[in-house]
Amino acid sequence: MALYFIIPIVIFLDQFTKHAVRTGMSANDSFPIIEEVFHITYVKNYGAAFSILQGKQIFLIGVTAVLLVGITIYLFKQHKDGHWMISLALALIVGGGFGNLIDRIRLGYVVDFFDFRVFPVFNIADICVCTGCGILILYLFYFEVKIKGSRE
Repeated sequence: MALYFIIPIVIFLDQFTKHAVRTGMSANDSFPIIEEVFHITYVKNYGAAFSILQGKQIFLIGVTAVLLVGITIYLFKQHKDGHWMISLALALIVGGGFGNLIDRIRLGYVVDFFDFRVFPVFNIADICVCTGCGILILYLFYFEVKIKGSRE
């Protein structure tokens, strides 16, 4: 089952929300949705996850681009008739990866804004990449084992 339509939806939602935050707030501004629990906080992230590799934009752009090209080729050429969970996982990862890559190339940083006060600030692309990785891990360690076991 091809779930390619997920990729542009993720990119659109990610870029739309980041644009709204970027144009409606100043960097480091924050306003509470639920006081001391959940805030919208505009953060410019110049690194990768948890702000690691700060200032290594060329490296991050290069690695991300190579990985996204590889995953996209696999998704569109090699995985045509694969399990829907892998298609979903990879589509979420690709959509989220491209969402953050667009920021890195256009802005030089990634716009983050979901702030739960006990976790680093993140965005929709981050949610999609993490969810996609979680689905992929679930598939590989649970469903693939069952599928291979039923074939033998």
